[in-house]
Amino acid sequence: MLLGTAVALALSFWHKDSILAFATPSGPQVDIINTGYARYQGNRTLPNAVAYLGIPYAEPPVGNLRFRAPLPLNTTRVVLESAGKTIDATEYPEFCIQGTTGGRDAGGAGSEDCLKVNIYAPPDATKGSKLPVLFYIHGGGYIYGNPRNWPFDHWVNQSPNVVIVSVYYRLSSFGFLSVPEMKDSQTGALNAGFLDQIEALRWVKRNIASFGGDPNKVTINGESAGGASVELHLVAKEGERLFSQAIAQSVYRTPLPTPEQQVPLFKYYAAKAGCANESVAESLSCLRNARRRYAAFHPVIDGNVITDYPTRLISQGKFARVPLIIGATTNETLSGGSSVAVALKRFFPSITDDNLSELEEAYPIQSFASESLRFQTITGESELKCANSILGSAFSKEGAKTWVYRYNQRNPTNPSPAVTHAAENWMMFLGTNTGFNGTTTFTDQSTLETDFSSELIAYWLSFVRTGNPNMRKLHRSPLWAPYGEGTRNRVVLQQARVEGPRKKSGSFVEVEAVEEAERCRVVAGQVETQQN
Repeated sequence: MLLGTAVALALSFWHKDSILAFATPSGPQVDIINTGYARYQGNRTLPNAVAYLGIPYAEPPVGNLRFRAPLPLNTTRVVLESAGKTIDATEYPEFCIQGTTGGRDAGGAGSEDCLKVNIYAPPDATKGSKLPVLFYIHGGGYIYGNPRNWPFDHWVNQSPNVVIVSVYYRLSSFGFLSVPEMKDSQTGALNAGFLDQIEALRWVKRNIASFGGDPNKVTINGESAGGASVELHLVAKEGERLFSQAIAQSVYRTPLPTPEQQVPLFKYYAAKAGCANESVAESLSCLRNARRRYAAFHPVIDGNVITDYPTRLISQGKFARVPLIIGATTNETLSGGSSVAVALKRFFPSITDDNLSELEEAYPIQSFASESLRFQTITGESELKCANSILGSAFSKEGAKTWVYRYNQRNPTNPSPAVTHAAENWMMFLGTNTGFNGTTTFTDQSTLETDFSSELIAYWLSFVRTGNPNMRKLHRSPLWAPYGEGTRNRVVLQQARVEGPRKKSGSFVEVEAVEEAERCRVVAGQVETQQN
């Protein structure tokens, strides 16, 4: 259960201090890297891990740059401002301005000057190390999220042969404000928060070698809105090759409206900020000088980088053919209540009554043990889980190596007995439960839980290192069979039931049910109205 903001903040800082307790004494020349334009002092947070925190990748998007595409980092400015001194990169930076989590919080914490990355590397990594890179995109519905809440020190400490980058990108209205006039770059930029991610990947391509990484071996990874971002990168027109593999966790299948459909929300937002005006350009000028406000904007079809709905582009074979891991949790849904029609109309505003009837028919009540399980399945598959089948089928059909998982271990701090959305984050990131305004709490994990966490991290980093989750997995873990239209194998990830003298895995391989694949074909067929 989430704690109050003050307690959550205190625990968040306590966690960082607990990691720092492992830090080794460092002299002035220890754990310093040189990018060619700046020297950064890192923090030896664990014996095999150095964290370089808050490294800028673009110019601060403030003042007249608000609502515009990110500008590449002005390295000349950095040289002049640092004046030859080593820059302290041992503390987490301010996170991007937060929107509400929907849990009765107001949001609003954070900074606009947030286009930065946290980089985790082995202490002996050098420019010639050419270690594979994991580029992580956090979730939060494109509205909130703080990379500090998903630390990677222990990942690198477990496997000190990778470099991990975690990106801050603009959120909510600061990252995704949209109105048709913003198609003109003189006015603004659609999907600025997604363009931030692309600019960060470009920075990684130019500079990650200084941290020991290989710019030609980058795996993009994200969960929820981060998983949806991964899906968007797979179909986006980015102008150059910025990654070579992908891991998409619980892809958030939120609708991607057109800018025209966002006009009412834009007008509401401008009016609330005191910037209502007949001229959009004048409204934007006012908003750039207004007190910080936010509203729940999401990515849109911009016609330039994101040219169509991801499901349609994927069905047409218009995606990057790279090795892929994709999966979801067993019971996840983003909807509450009991009415399927109400829930799906709220999530997919353009869905029609005919679409709802088609879905109701595809999920007959006699196929489920209860109405609540049917509700969970019909909403969860459209909102999240059908991305597994849609992408898994398309990628494997085109010859891209594909692995699918079902995460089946509940978050033990969640009162629900179900394996809910983001349950794997608790396991993979030291017992994290995110709170309001960029905070989190960390909960101690049992031996069984830390063993399972190590198993998950080993699968993920085996894929990052070799393009196959099996090559460097833990010995006790089962062989993760690849996914294909004919086989539909997937691994069920869960911890061992009991401790014993020998560590065991509770994970196993199953076959995706034919009925699930058929239901997801129906979901994919509603691309025009689900808008994803």
